[in-house]
Amino acid sequence: MRSDTITAPLLIRPTRRDSLSRIAALIRHNAIMLLREPGPLISRTVMPLGFDIILRPLDVATQGAARGTEQAVTGSVVMFSLLAAYIVGSGILTERIWGTWGRMRATVVHPVELLAGKAIPALVALAVQQFIVLGFGVLVQGMSVAEPLLLVVAVLAWTLALLGIGAMLGVLSRTISEMSAAFDIGGIALSGLGGTVVPLSVLPHWVRATAPISPGYWALAAMRGAIQGSTTGTLTASLALVAFAAGAGAVAWLGIVRGVARSTKM
Repeated sequence: MRSDTITAPLLIRPTRRDSLSRIAALIRHNAIMLLREPGPLISRTVMPLGFDIILRPLDVATQGAARGTEQAVTGSVVMFSLLAAYIVGSGILTERIWGTWGRMRATVVHPVELLAGKAIPALVALAVQQFIVLGFGVLVQGMSVAEPLLLVVAVLAWTLALLGIGAMLGVLSRTISEMSAAFDIGGIALSGLGGTVVPLSVLPHWVRATAPISPGYWALAAMRGAIQGSTTGTLTASLALVAFAAGAGAVAWLGIVRGVARSTKM
């Protein structure tokens, strides 16, 4: 006997495995893009080494061997890793210019998955960049690190902050030149305000008072805390960096959800 009952289509809900598969595909895609254009990462790895070599004699002469080397190495790491966050932003903006960002947003890919796919390859690249410069300071310049594990924590917290800042500017910027100006001017300003080039103790009072608004200030505090063996100092500064990462990441996520990334200027 024929049945006239119409069976409703089965609604298949996405699973966690589906989400992980999409993130893995995005990670592979973005890692390939990063490796095919390694110039920005190479330049931002070589430049801090040169900056460190040039500034270290002056820092040693004014602060002593241990503190001077620490100032030169950590200052170079923070300044040029902040500038290297451009890699994250440019990866997002390039996709927007190509039109692939909008096409991915039209699929089932969640904004968090998009950001994760961009962030993880960049996290590895930025962490490697920092450890190369820090390793140069330890192996070649004789910098002593009291708590190596705390230094790893500090670098990871700073890298998360860089990812958040890079993603935020990549989502909110409307053109490559606009984003470049934001990174160049903002990077130098925040680095200088944080005390990367000149110790805060010799800067004007108003600079020392406003320095904590710079994520570079907390990055230096976290790294120097690990180098000097201060667990409390490193963890406090690392938590501040995680807060910067969360705030910037939230802005980037809201920008994606609300369609800010779809600029009419491109």
